[in-house]
Amino acid sequence: MAPVLSRDPRTGEVRAEVGVEADTAAVDAAVRAAYATLDLLADRAKRSALLRAAADGVEARAAELIATADAETALGVPRLTGELARVAYQFRFFADIVDEGAFLGVVVDEPDPAAVPPRPALRRWKVPIGAVAVFAASNFPFAFSVPGGDTASALAAGCPVVVKAHPDHPQTSELAAATIRAAAEQVGLPANVLVLVHGYQAGVDLVQHPLIAAVGFTGSIPGGRALFDLAAARPNPIPFYGELGSLNPVLVTEQAAETRPDEIAAGLVASYTLGQGQFCTKPGLVLVPAGPVGDALTKTASDTAATAAPGALLDGRMREHFLAGFAARAAAPGVRTLAAAAAAPTDDAPQAVRAGLLEVDAVDLSSELLEECFGPVTVLVRYRDAADAEAVLTRIGGNLTATLHAESGEPGAAAWLARLSRFAGRVIFGGWPTGVAVAPAMTHGGPYPATTAPTTSVGGTAIDRWLRPVTYQTVPTELLPPELAERP
Repeated sequence: MAPVLSRDPRTGEVRAEVGVEADTAAVDAAVRAAYATLDLLADRAKRSALLRAAADGVEARAAELIATADAETALGVPRLTGELARVAYQFRFFADIVDEGAFLGVVVDEPDPAAVPPRPALRRWKVPIGAVAVFAASNFPFAFSVPGGDTASALAAGCPVVVKAHPDHPQTSELAAATIRAAAEQVGLPANVLVLVHGYQAGVDLVQHPLIAAVGFTGSIPGGRALFDLAAARPNPIPFYGELGSLNPVLVTEQAAETRPDEIAAGLVASYTLGQGQFCTKPGLVLVPAGPVGDALTKTASDTAATAAPGALLDGRMREHFLAGFAARAAAPGVRTLAAAAAAPTDDAPQAVRAGLLEVDAVDLSSELLEECFGPVTVLVRYRDAADAEAVLTRIGGNLTATLHAESGEPGAAAWLARLSRFAGRVIFGGWPTGVAVAPAMTHGGPYPATTAPTTSVGGTAIDRWLRPVTYQTVPTELLPPELAERP
């Protein structure tokens, strides 16, 4: 079996050998070990205690987790400190949901012989779907990886989890998994409520394993689509909740561009270069008015992008794809390079790159520019009028976010918001889409290819992905689960 290596993305050097990739037999053992804990996770009080203990655990090991994640991802201590705090909050957030119990969706219909047809006594609730597989993301070693939202929401639902670690941060994944497993044992549950595996083939084997009942995935469109097709091709197809890719378009109206050009430009560059452009909500296409009304915004954005600090991407492969993707887009017909992305080695980060900024007229917008380019680059699309902007929007597929910059009370703003909501799961007014709050009303999902199903992977309703409804008909009260035996 191939070794699992931890690498430093700043230098490209190997840091450590973490373990070995799981073969088919090892994946089978991991799934069966997790599946064996399903009945024990039915205890809601223990599930809640597990989630709170996991929150305490990551906080107690914060220094070690953050240092390791920074060494493997180059995302920086401040960013990772905030991300780990989010993880702890998210565990407690779902513990509260488990304690409150509304996620069970209990519905009671009393018998009604006068109904047509006659209605028997019915009691409905939601139960765990089974053991689930979670694929860790490259760009969020905590919040969308081993201790992330998919894991927290699945455990809250009562589903044991097998996580496929991301190769960019295997040592971080091992530490996080050990922390959650220790939390399980602390509250009287088996450590195997969460099991970790490594390796490309392990991911394929997980999706195809007959005891896996659902999959959570955050990653690329090609990789996610291949796994989605595998899930659908199984003898018993299973839900595949994939977050695959998003352009996150922004529309700036003429009035906003004229009133706040410098503010909007500065916010844009800060947003698309945050984390070296490796956020799934990075704005990758920005509609800006053509002519003098949009020129000031464009110039400020260009000047600001040129001074953005260089930084390392998550791994060498992503670095090469980013530089090649920028070069291909810059060479497309009608495209103007306002800031050139390029290798920008520093003493601390020989693999660093600097941000890019491209511009094109709406009439020259090619299909390649409508595809996400992972890394610090965005495309300014200069539109002449509302019809020009609408023509661009009709070509945009599903997205996690869409943003409108308009002035308060501006005619047409409500119509633009409604238009953007047709293809985005979250519509933002006057801000930037890099914040994904852990909150009941949050939607982190959207039409394909943003996600493969109309759900959210963040917020309270993320738990719904790991539940299925069951109705009990004419069952004596003494035989019902306690949650159904009591009248709501």
